Amino acid sequence: MSDDSPLPASHAPSAEPRGLGATLRRYRLVIIWIVLLLGVSAIDIATVLADAKRQGRTVDVPWVVVLEGSSHLMLGVLIPLLYGFHRRFPVIPVGRNFNLLVHLALSVPYSAIHVLGMFAMRWMVAPLVGRTYAVQLNLDTLLYEYRKDIVTYLIFSAALLAFRYALAPEAGPAASPPAQPVTPPAQDDANDTAGPTTERLERFAVRRKDKEILVSAQDIAWIEAAGNYAILHVGGETYDIRSSLSRLEAELDPARFVRVHKSYIVNVARVREVEPWISGDSRLKLDDGAVVSLSRRYRPRFEKIVPIRT
Repeated sequence: MSDDSPLPASHAPSAEPRGLGATLRRYRLVIIWIVLLLGVSAIDIATVLADAKRQGRTVDVPWVVVLEGSSHLMLGVLIPLLYGFHRRFPVIPVGRNFNLLVHLALSVPYSAIHVLGMFAMRWMVAPLVGRTYAVQLNLDTLLYEYRKDIVTYLIFSAALLAFRYALAPEAGPAASPPAQPVTPPAQDDANDTAGPTTERLERFAVRRKDKEILVSAQDIAWIEAAGNYAILHVGGETYDIRSSLSRLEAELDPARFVRVHKSYIVNVARVREVEPWISGDSRLKLDDGAVVSLSRRYRPRFEKIVPIRT
């Protein structure tokens, strides 16, 4: 993701600045993860070699690189999966859902994929360095690797959340000047306001590599805030656009789309169930299987469009 200023969602993206600086900004998150993994791998290799030297043991340096490198390479391959887990089961706000337990369960297949991929890499590369590698898939080995992987899962999850909120701070009044809100309910705070609009968005032009994909507003199930970006959830696919939720809230049809949380807008036609939750909040179950928080602060907005009768 880049740091460019929010782009009005009603227009197709313009040509982005080119050059090394623009490329680094656009792929800075990928670069950070690569640097992080290379750094940790280098530290682990150096530690193994230092321990061997201190103990007077002779080590095969290429084989140490294979052992440590295969583990960290698989961790890098699993980063997109980790992002998918957190997008489907967000853990913020803490204490208002049980997604932490879901992530604890997800750490099991995460570890299994890591171990199987790591062992497969070592088995394939071993002949290239004059070695053989016997894969040992017993319970003791799997438990040993899982104890390490669950710690890695927690550390990488914390890093993921830190990168998401530190590298893409929430767009505030400077990016979207406060004005009269479009939706009838009284505003909750200064960041919930957005400029008036005369036309409702019916389509989005979303850039994907070298092409632009047109997304119909009625096909959007829900929208998630991601700093200066918004993530459109459409038929199981996700599309990132440069816009704040406040701006989208003003541009979308208020009879169809409603803000239900500081970080979420939902298409009310896609809501299938409202489930009471903790501390007066609720959960909205959508027809695509997603579960979105309905904050008690935003509940009047939702009930204005979808009256809840008992």
